[in-house]
Amino acid sequence: MSPIVQVVEPLGILDGTKAKQLRRHITDVVTTGVDIVLIDLQNVTFMDSAGLGGLISAERIVRTANAQLFLCSINDQAKMLFELTKMNRVFEVFDNQEEFNKTILSANAY
Repeated sequence: MSPIVQVVEPLGILDGTKAKQLRRHITDVVTTGVDIVLIDLQNVTFMDSAGLGGLISAERIVRTANAQLFLCSINDQAKMLFELTKMNRVFEVFDNQEEFNKTILSANAY
């Protein structure tokens, strides 16, 4: 049986307001019994420290639900933020959903 994956795709600027919305959405998602949450950031144009905090909170929410969280498609500005804060060591980040599917889903196929 394959793991249950939910893809979340924030849009626009990931700031304090959007981070709160993201946390609420992730909380709702994990109550459905998913195994993996993939946050695809391809449509995020800018992320500030509050947005990064929202991703950290999302990671905690997902881990508490005994699921896994992965990120993909982060832009150059977000990559720099991740590297400066060393969050690239906390999150497993993929270039895009295709790379995630090849790496994670094929490894988790039962």
